[in-house]
Amino acid sequence: MIRWALQRLTFHLLRRRRSLPLKLAAIVFAGLFFCEFLIYYLAICRCHWPEMKTPARGRGRDPVLRAMFLADTHLLGEVTGHWLDKLRREWQMERAFQTALWLLQPEVVFILGDIFDEGKWSTPQAWAHDVERFQKMFRHPSHVQLKVVAGNHDIGFHYRMNRYKVRRFERDLNCEKLFSWKGINFVMVNSVALEGDGCSICSEAEEELTEISRRLNCSRQGRSASQCGVEELLPASAPILLQHYPLYRKSDANCSGEDAAPPEEKSIPFKEKYDVLSQEASQKLLWWLRPRLILSGHTHSACEVLHPGSVPEISVPSFSWRNRNNPSFIMGSITAADYALAKCYLPFEDTVLAIYCGVASLLVLLILIHFQLLAPPFLFGGYLFRLPTIR
Repeated sequence: MIRWALQRLTFHLLRRRRSLPLKLAAIVFAGLFFCEFLIYYLAICRCHWPEMKTPARGRGRDPVLRAMFLADTHLLGEVTGHWLDKLRREWQMERAFQTALWLLQPEVVFILGDIFDEGKWSTPQAWAHDVERFQKMFRHPSHVQLKVVAGNHDIGFHYRMNRYKVRRFERDLNCEKLFSWKGINFVMVNSVALEGDGCSICSEAEEELTEISRRLNCSRQGRSASQCGVEELLPASAPILLQHYPLYRKSDANCSGEDAAPPEEKSIPFKEKYDVLSQEASQKLLWWLRPRLILSGHTHSACEVLHPGSVPEISVPSFSWRNRNNPSFIMGSITAADYALAKCYLPFEDTVLAIYCGVASLLVLLILIHFQLLAPPFLFGGYLFRLPTIR
């Protein structure tokens, strides 16, 4: 009987030892699966395309274009980018983008500048590597179009910008200045080149904008293609202006919302040609293009501004955890005559970190209980129940 009891005890201990690694592995796998995959589906599945405020009537209604707008991905480079930071934040952006593509099915995606963090000084080899990573992270089906706008971290601030960096960005990312689809015009501006100092790159940018302005005005006036001197007329609708720098505003003091700038930063005055465009450049864009909507990035925070002529501007927050704890993107249902916007929030970084801390605590607790360094609560309670009472 003693030998039989010892054998049973040995078998039970071995069984417990073997089961511990399986339990730990199961908990680790469940935590990783939830935090690295499932949480993105749970967050983005709550987002829905906005409905038009004034629905079109009849069979000849304008088609609706579903567009996503995101900004400031800041893919880290080889100089200042830490490998752990790259792994964590780039995986977050890749999973968020791929999940949004699968759940929301947009037709076009716009990234409003600062795609890269070190494009302003990248060597040709580092640049090629960064572009390859970008194409992998933001891969998309052939029926989805991806359009980008240059930011100051992509080609440098005005004092570091040169023709080589601009051409490199435009060539490798297939940039366009004017994009029309479903009767909607999108004008994509290199706002870094709107310095207004007469530099060659700035002069070319202004010439391109005046030509786009001429074509848009010609279409609005109902002229023929021959009268406008073009092979094909643009749609007659007012354009949507996309750029990296916001138009001029004094600060973010009037911005509100959970993803607006922190209270201590809102009252800090913006510097022209650095934080926002100059007043002169902003007036030129409004006068040349007469847009019905403006979307911009650069500040990493959300804001809504109404410019002269009742032209709204939406500042799109950063898409990366590196710049925000609560990144997001804009969803737009757009027609030639109307639009509706909605915001989609990604998982909070501190929520994911808190879940990982909870998983780590559970692992430590199980290990302590297994090696009898910490009695399970029910055994501890039973022990207290069996204590002799003092009378």
